[in-house]
Formats: sequence, structure tokens, C-alpha cells
Amino acid sequence: MDNHYITIENREKLTLSQVADVDAFDEESLWANLKDGGIEITGEQLNIEKLDLAEGMLVVTGKISSVAYTDRRIKEKGRFLKKISARQEK
Repeated sequence: MDNHYITIENREKLTLSQVADVDAFDEESLWANLKDGGIEITGEQLNIEKLDLAEGMLVVTGKISSVAYTDRRIKEKGRFLKKISARQEK
């Protein structure tokens, strides 16, 4: 199995390997599935600079606030949309 890596440059550019797909994305959060689990990236003015699923490569720019791994792949997009709605109501 290939090694997975994540690099963050000055909290402004994030490079992530082993990306299988991106489930949801807006300027404040991104949910992606990796070969082994999922990941949530939050911040401000997030932008997908590069997404190459053949290579499994994702590059995100913007102000990166947090990165959190999840044990499961994101399967329910409705669950994600409920979380976004709850954040916007605050």
C-alpha cells in the first residue's frame, strides 16, 4: 500500500494524496474520501486548485483552519448538508 501524505504550507495551501473522491465542497468546508477513511477540511475562501482522481491528488488553497480524519468514508451527503445548514444558522 502506498503511503498517504498531507502537507500544509503557511495555512494557505494543502496537498493531499490518496484521494478517491470529493463528496462536498464550499468556501468553508470540504469533505473527501481517501482510500482508507475520510477527511474534512475547514477554513475560509477554500478553493480546489487541483483534483486529479487518477493520481489521487487534491490541492486546496485558502485560509485553512482545521483538518480532521474520519474513520468512515462519507456516504450520506444529506448528513453533510445538514451540518452545513446548522453552521449557517449560527
